[in-house]
Amino acid sequence: MRRLLSICLILLSSLGLWAQNSTYITGNIFDNEQRSMALSGVSVRNLSTNNFVVSDKDGHYALLAKKGDLISYSLMGYHTDTVYLVNLFPKNIYLRTAVKELPEVAITGAKVSPYLDLKDYEAKSARRFDYSKERGGLRLNLGFGKYRKQQEKEQALEEEAEINEEIAKNFNLAVIKKLVHYEGNDLDGYIGLYRPSIEAVKEDRPFNYTYYIATTFQEWKQLPPEARRLPPLPKLKAKQ
Repeated sequence: MRRLLSICLILLSSLGLWAQNSTYITGNIFDNEQRSMALSGVSVRNLSTNNFVVSDKDGHYALLAKKGDLISYSLMGYHTDTVYLVNLFPKNIYLRTAVKELPEVAITGAKVSPYLDLKDYEAKSARRFDYSKERGGLRLNLGFGKYRKQQEKEQALEEEAEINEEIAKNFNLAVIKKLVHYEGNDLDGYIGLYRPSIEAVKEDRPFNYTYYIATTFQEWKQLPPEARRLPPLPKLKAKQ
């Protein structure tokens, strides 16, 4: 009898000590993006004791816990959140939506329906005539070849204009005089004879104008005086 009484006293004292160190952790659980939306059915588990509860329709929960316990909050479709209790104040939890990433799909082949209209209505059409013996005569087709060629031509002209502007900026009287320190008055002949061509500049990008001027100027100086000048322009024939 005394032994049974001693065991009961020990159990009661242990329960009393545990009750003194434990209480309920309470709070509410919400969606992180829509913070006014309460989440019901969230599993709130004390990982230190394996006790758990489920949040009600208002997202409220109350779980027996003590300082130092780990509390997890989990709900399907949301990332699980885990909190280490440094105090037992009420805690509101905001769970983030779990975004499921779809696996990448490698497309090895595709079949386009003939009923799909894939015409680009912003493109300008160009007419062309195509004579075919098999079809027995003249066939008129609508295509975009002429428009594409026109675009390529305009692009080439723009590129040539940019290169011409670059040449004029780097191969002119002021630049040449400063580089070669030449005091003569016949540099117009050198500029006319040795002006870099658009093709030469395009082939050697970026074009080294300093090296080009230094080498070609020495070549020009070695020419006889009559060869340094530009040939005169041909005279126009008078209309009869």
